[in-house]
Amino acid sequence: MKGLTAKQKEILKFIQSFQESEGMSPTVYEIGDNFGVKTSTVFAHLEALSKKGFITRSSKARSISLSKKVSVLKKNESPVVEVPLIGRVCAGLPADSPELREGTVVCDPAFLGGNIDRLFALKVTGESMRDLGILDGDVVIARQTHNIRRGDVVVALVDNETTVKSYYPAPGAKVELRPANSDFKSQIYPVESVRVQGKIVSLQRQY
Repeated sequence: MKGLTAKQKEILKFIQSFQESEGMSPTVYEIGDNFGVKTSTVFAHLEALSKKGFITRSSKARSISLSKKVSVLKKNESPVVEVPLIGRVCAGLPADSPELREGTVVCDPAFLGGNIDRLFALKVTGESMRDLGILDGDVVIARQTHNIRRGDVVVALVDNETTVKSYYPAPGAKVELRPANSDFKSQIYPVESVRVQGKIVSLQRQY
């Protein structure tokens, strides 16, 4: 819909889906929790949507109402997700990657497994994950989660540095961060030294 940002479209879709499933509108806190943003950010988006004529709301809880414009959005617009791009990540040895937001990456939710919560994106440098199709310059999309299984490709924080590797528990309360390139060796760390920041769920590449 002309005049809407990708995030505003996603908020509208969330409000619409919430109303359809719960029979009422979400609160500001529920919207913020779904998108992992502060309530002040939600208020700003809702104010913009109100000014553009897509919603009406009052100071009461669950008072958001959608206008007729939203039905047009539902029929004609393909939803997209804006994922924050945070620094860079090394696909070689861990490389310094401060968590500084550098912009956003627009994604199709269809490639995110239907779950758009707690996502972040990082740009890869290096070739250590080449054999799994993760190349230098790719942008990986990761989801913050504690549900990590053996063999998952993860973004891991080691000694305040980040890296993309396959995650394998190792004997003696250790963790193996395994590359996918025979030119690189696995790195073994005490489990308390490795903090998994997220699980890779998608990848984008420019040609």
